[in-house]
Amino acid sequence: MRTTFVWREGPINAALWKDREAAVNDLGGEMLERHELDAFLTLAEELHFGRTAERLRVSTARISQTIAKLERRTGVPLFTRTSRRVELTRAGRQLYEEVRPAWDQIAAAFARAIDAGRGLTGTLRVAFVGAAGGQLLAGAAELFRRRLPDCEVQLREAQMVDLMPWLRDGQIDLALGTFPIEEPGIVTGPVLVSEARMLAVPSQHAFARRTSISLDDLARVKLLQLPDTLPVSLRQDRTPHTTPSGRPIEPGPAASTFNEMLTLIGAGHGAFPVGAQARRYYARPDVAYVRISDAPPLRWGLLWRADGATARVRAFAEAAHDLVTSS
Repeated sequence: MRTTFVWREGPINAALWKDREAAVNDLGGEMLERHELDAFLTLAEELHFGRTAERLRVSTARISQTIAKLERRTGVPLFTRTSRRVELTRAGRQLYEEVRPAWDQIAAAFARAIDAGRGLTGTLRVAFVGAAGGQLLAGAAELFRRRLPDCEVQLREAQMVDLMPWLRDGQIDLALGTFPIEEPGIVTGPVLVSEARMLAVPSQHAFARRTSISLDDLARVKLLQLPDTLPVSLRQDRTPHTTPSGRPIEPGPAASTFNEMLTLIGAGHGAFPVGAQARRYYARPDVAYVRISDAPPLRWGLLWRADGATARVRAFAEAAHDLVTSS
C-alpha cells in the first residue's frame, strides 16, 4: 500500500469542463441522464455488473440495459463481456478518462454547495485495521478537516474480528477494509489503493527462499483463516478452498487479529495472503513475505452502511479519493 500522499486543491477549470461537456452531450445529440453516467462510470471502476448494481442500488438488469443503450448511442462497444470478466474497450477507456474528472468536479462542487447550505457539522467515526490503513486515513482526515473545519473526525483502530460488527452496530460511520465486500446493506466506495498480494510464511519455510510462488503453490501450505465475522466474499477471496487448477488447500486455525495471525505463522501453524505493505509495517524475524506472481492485487476501499450515507460520509469518501488520486 502507498504510504506517502501529496494533495492539492483548485477551482473547476471552466475551459476544461466546456470541452468535456461538449463531448458528453454529443453522444447521439442528446443530454446524458445522470443514471446513465453513474452506471457507466461505476461499471468502469468495478468491472462487475453485480457490484455495480449493488453500489447504485438498482437491479443488474437495469445496469445491463443502461449500458446497452449507451453503446447503441455511441455506435461502439464500451465494454467486452465474457462469462468470467468485464473489461473496458479502447473507446470505453477513453470515454471514462474524459468524463470522470469533469463529473467528479461537478459532483464535488454541488455537494459542497449543499453542505454549505446545511452548515455541515458534527463528528465522523472512522475505523481502520493495521498501520498502513491508519496512515492513509490520517491523511484523508486532515484533508477532510481542511474542507469542513466544523466537522471532527475520530479515527479508531479495529481488529479484524470487530470491523463489520462495529459498522453494523453503528459504533463507526466508515471503515477502511479490503475488498471484495458483498454484504446486504453495506456500500463499498471506489478502490483507493491496490497492492501486490504476498504470502506470509514462517521464515524457515522453503517458500521463504524463493522470490515468488504461484497460486497453485498454496496447495503446499496450510492457510490460516479469517474470523467468521468478516463477509463470506472476503474470506473466499483471501483463503480459497482450492487452487485455480482444483488442488485442495488445507485450512488452518482462525485468528482474531492480524498480530495473532503473524504469531501463528511465525510458530509454524500455517501461512496467510497479505498485501505488500506488510513487509514494511510488520517486519518480523520469524515471518517472511513472498510474492504470489499470478494473484490479483489486494484492493482497499471505504465501507459504510447504506442507511448511513450522510453528507459527512460522502464528504470523507470524496476526501480519501482525492487524496490518493492526487498523490
